[in-house]
Amino acid sequence: MTNAEIAFIFADIATMLRLKKDNIFKIRSYEKVARSITGLSVTVSQLVSENRLGEIPGAGEAIIKKITELVATGRLAYYEKLKAEFPESSGPVQVRP
Repeated sequence: MTNAEIAFIFADIATMLRLKKDNIFKIRSYEKVARSITGLSVTVSQLVSENRLGEIPGAGEAIIKKITELVATGRLAYYEKLKAEFPESSGPVQVRP
């Protein structure tokens, strides 16, 4: 999974949380991590394998677990659950990088 794909997922999570009117600090964390991942000079996969995800600005313990799950399995249960809450026709719209 590329950094752009991972960043897209975290930005999409932030969008859905914003639509749900979730905690603004949680939303900002996902937005910050998405921006940080976009600007990385190394792959997120490399950071996972080197146990260096804590170096990503905005990546706390919960987000580090989500990144690890995403890199290890190619999917994220939390993201799938959020997407299921939004009908296809009215869900968040993001432009894939």
